[in-house]
Amino acid sequence: MTTIQVKVPATTANIGAGFDCLGAALTLNNTFRFTPTDAEAKPFSLEVTGAAVEANKLDADPDNLLYVAFKYLYEKIGQPIPNIHIAIDLNVPLSRGLGSSATAIVGGLVGANTLAGSPLKEPEVMQLAIELEGHPDNVVPALLGGCQLSVNHQQKWVICPWAWHKAVIPVVAIPDFELSTEESRLVLPQQYARAQAIFNASRLGLLPHGLAQNHPDYLRASLDDQIHQPYRKNLIVGYDQVQQAAIDAGAFGMVISGAGPTLLALTPPDNAEQVAQSMATAWAKFKINAQTKVLAIASEGTTVQKI
Repeated sequence: MTTIQVKVPATTANIGAGFDCLGAALTLNNTFRFTPTDAEAKPFSLEVTGAAVEANKLDADPDNLLYVAFKYLYEKIGQPIPNIHIAIDLNVPLSRGLGSSATAIVGGLVGANTLAGSPLKEPEVMQLAIELEGHPDNVVPALLGGCQLSVNHQQKWVICPWAWHKAVIPVVAIPDFELSTEESRLVLPQQYARAQAIFNASRLGLLPHGLAQNHPDYLRASLDDQIHQPYRKNLIVGYDQVQQAAIDAGAFGMVISGAGPTLLALTPPDNAEQVAQSMATAWAKFKINAQTKVLAIASEGTTVQKI
């Protein structure tokens, strides 16, 4: 039987002021292999390997998000759900703010669509992914690659790619504790002051120019917000110290990646390794072990291969 291999990149969402609408794909991937099984097999079976320490935590039950997305597409197109064996090479850590759930949603939808003969076009798959995730900031760049701004206009999604200069290097520091998106959302206020809205609008307007032009002053000024980070940083032990360490080592600035607790620094290439080391050292003072990665923006997005 034909096996479909789907590779989906990790993502970093928000990037400061782009709360729930901006995200970028990173050069870190989860790989999913879908193999149909015979009629007498279990409807769903799962095996997990990979570098992520949580590889042994994924449950092989029907509530697995990857399988939920797989079934969702078949239900939408009105085809019977095939018995399937899924093998996962897990490299994106869970509950760390790097879009692990988005990789599962996009991977399940794309795998199902490919096995079904690709009845849905990419925009339709993207719409289903947003429905399942609830917001576009992770799933859109996970599917399309690059840095993407998603705007809901008259009940339709307008997707705007942002240029990202190759000399603006994303460095992630991934701590050894989890933080759920639900917990991170609970700390956010229901209302904001006008001054906070103006603050974020100005930063979000400046950010694409800093990213596209590799403009140090623009980047330093734009990597801030008053909508989510002032509240979420209190859930991340040592946030201020790690941020200062990254800036002292030469980063333009630092933000919370997605809902956290991973922290994302943007830095010139020559400073990237020092920034990574400094962030890990700063967290170690709080007895937190952090894995750091110097990455790049993944321009390709989700890829499919028949093997």
